[in-house]
Amino acid sequence: MVQEAFIKVWQSAGKYQVNGLSPMTWLITLTRNTAIDRIRQRRQTVDIADQTDIADKQPNPEENALLSAERRRLEGCLGTLETDRATAVRGAYVEGYSYDELARRFDVPLNTMRTWLRRSLLSLRECLS
Repeated sequence: MVQEAFIKVWQSAGKYQVNGLSPMTWLITLTRNTAIDRIRQRRQTVDIADQTDIADKQPNPEENALLSAERRRLEGCLGTLETDRATAVRGAYVEGYSYDELARRFDVPLNTMRTWLRRSLLSLRECLS
């Protein structure tokens, strides 16, 4: 951008008029206008409506620390559950499997799977509180 400003100064030097303003004021104004033109060009090429993921979705360091501590607590509580119950909870609430898919996976009736998950969540809530 500085080079652009110098080029404009070089090309416009003949247009400078002594009208009470110092040459430095003319130079600063020309440079400022060049910077504004550049910013306007950027605005025209990037439409904010087309930008879907502007915010950084990654947690910041403080959130990472909190999530890490929470995760350790949750993993500890999941460790108190029977292995198949803990796997079912992870399947339903982390991996997104439906109750029906989990019931088929563990070869149990659907209502049994619902009971497993409900009782497991109650145990987890008690452990985490």
